[in-house]
Amino acid sequence: MTAPHPASLHAHLLAAVPSATTSGARVLAELLDDPAGAAQLTVTDLAARSGTSEATVVRTARSLGFAGYPQLRLALAAAGSGGEPAALLTGSLDDAADLPTVVATLAALEAEAVTATARTLDLAALAAAADAVHAARVVDCWGIGASGLLAADFDHKAARVGLLTRLRTEGHAALVSSEVLETGDVAVVVSHSGRTPDVVTAATRAHRRGAVVVAVTGSAGSPLAATADHVLVATGRETAYRAGAMASRASSLLVLDCLYVAVVQRLGSSATDVLQRTYRAVEEPRSADGARPNRRR
Repeated sequence: MTAPHPASLHAHLLAAVPSATTSGARVLAELLDDPAGAAQLTVTDLAARSGTSEATVVRTARSLGFAGYPQLRLALAAAGSGGEPAALLTGSLDDAADLPTVVATLAALEAEAVTATARTLDLAALAAAADAVHAARVVDCWGIGASGLLAADFDHKAARVGLLTRLRTEGHAALVSSEVLETGDVAVVVSHSGRTPDVVTAATRAHRRGAVVVAVTGSAGSPLAATADHVLVATGRETAYRAGAMASRASSLLVLDCLYVAVVQRLGSSATDVLQRTYRAVEEPRSADGARPNRRR
């Protein structure tokens, strides 16, 4: 792994959190909360502050692509803090936070997630996923719970440009659908954790049947990512007030929108024609029986 450029270091720190060990995540949290301050800490100081060991700090630095912690410190110093208030960097909120602080903090976290995702998104995987969706006989869209809302959004957009899609937002439905997919079909699977049992099992079965699995997940090291053909990582920090689904929502929508637009580019004029017809279908006034009502001048 190549060490990230200082300008994208913050994004890579965020992307590393979901797949980090418990102790590694504590080190990453310290780096995210106060990058400028962490740049001034020795390996011993950072280990003490994060409640871990020096070995954990070194392993974390190497997992990010650095030769060791000294190189990570230099990158942190070069990256700087970005000038944001500490509360916005950490995303910390408490019960006493006033409404302006809540709005500003959440806005900063959403912007952070989208920016980090854009900087770290695997463009080769995105292009390959778009090629697969474009060529597929059928595109399944799977997601459970809050991830189902994201899957439904992609399903809606894909159907509007003429793709044959099937939305599955319940575990058993995804499992059943996985057994009727064929070689070359695609399953776009949304799961922030990448560990939802039914979703992972369905994705594994679909892959075995020759379908292409596209994972939109917050963890590149998750079981879902391990079984997917193409992994698109959506970053986002969880806090006491932000469950995983909330933390990843904006970044996951960005990833799915990028996939959708890439597919539309491949479809070309056929997508434009279908979009125009579907727009007309919903814009034209209709009577209860589906016929156009007579208009009086």
